Amino acid sequence: QVQLVESGGGLVQAGGSLRLSCAASTSIFSINAMSWYRQAPGKQREWVAGSSRYGYNSYVDAVKGRFTLSRDNAKNTVYLQMDSLKPEDTGLYYCNAMTYWGQGTQVTVSS
Repeated sequence: QVQLVESGGGLVQAGGSLRLSCAASTSIFSINAMSWYRQAPGKQREWVAGSSRYGYNSYVDAVKGRFTLSRDNAKNTVYLQMDSLKPEDTGLYYCNAMTYWGQGTQVTVSS
């Protein structure tokens, strides 16, 4: 079983930045795909970004050029650097690895 703990959320003004962290309870070196999802109020959870163990990252179009995902295998942690935040980025952000999910961290962007 893998436990995932997200942190780093908060309230920020539009144009600001936040860095989310997802700490895993086990080594992430062999986990191929680690991803971030978000869920805005009244909407379905959506995929935001994903990282493969081979160093390939992908992003939903809405965040390309603004969000950057990185992995630190030594710390068993995945990060999501979010810059130029917009009010539409508001939501509960979840970390995912295989079938495991974290509890989420809230991101609120004010206009």
